[in-house]
Amino acid sequence: MSKERQEIKNIAASQVPKNILRTSKTLQFLSPKLASLFASKIFTTPVKHKLPNREASMYADATKTAVLVPEIKKEVVVYEYGAVTQKKILLVHGWSGRGTQLFKFADAFIAQGYSVISFDAPGHGDAKANTAILTDFIASILYIQKQYGPFDVAVGHSLGGMAMLNSVPRGLNISKMAVIGSADVVKDVIDEFIAAIGLKGKIANIMEKLFEKRTNTPMSEYSSYISAQKISIPVLVIHDENDAEVSIDCAYHINENLQNGDLYITKGLGHRKILGSPEVIKKAVDFLK
Repeated sequence: MSKERQEIKNIAASQVPKNILRTSKTLQFLSPKLASLFASKIFTTPVKHKLPNREASMYADATKTAVLVPEIKKEVVVYEYGAVTQKKILLVHGWSGRGTQLFKFADAFIAQGYSVISFDAPGHGDAKANTAILTDFIASILYIQKQYGPFDVAVGHSLGGMAMLNSVPRGLNISKMAVIGSADVVKDVIDEFIAAIGLKGKIANIMEKLFEKRTNTPMSEYSSYISAQKISIPVLVIHDENDAEVSIDCAYHINENLQNGDLYITKGLGHRKILGSPEVIKKAVDFLK
């Protein structure tokens, strides 16, 4: 690992609340099982942020509908934004985001004649439920396609991009997509989270078993690079080299495994500021339109 990347990881770890670090280490001392259950709860509970003013216009103008996804028995809130047209784009937010998070992309694609569909994933935004995992995002995407599709193209950020990469081999029918700041190997995601909250690797192993018990599928099957090998449509992989939450290595590995991938690397935008970059938005629009 490069010195620069290690510094970025140290900054990310330093942002973990001290009370979580204390609780994690106490439970680990008392019982690895208790520590793993606590870690799993934190890992699957998104932070619900107040709607930012910059997203208020899309939130106000969109038609919002609560929809129950039968497979997971959880609610999502679907946003229909812009005029109804023959071309549709699906936007998928990341962890602790909401359906308006990609509002600048939404406005840019509306200007290109698209109608926009996005959604608050389970436990996010206005959607009920307290927890969510990757498979909840995937199930939501596939169900929304049935109810609001078909979609021509799609854009996903972070976990949303990871979910889209998983959704295409599982039935998401689109002609192109762009993924931004998306993670790659599920095990790495869990390992880095466990390290960030001060726990030992064996706790990650217990969490992995809990995940596999819940999904009845080997965890590795949900890694982005595995899904990428099954995707033939053009995919634009966008990532910032200074992303403190998801390593730039993920973008390179995902792209290497795509049959028809295109890589766009930025600098100095991080994990979220990248969503407001005019250059990034133009690159996505030009690639997908």
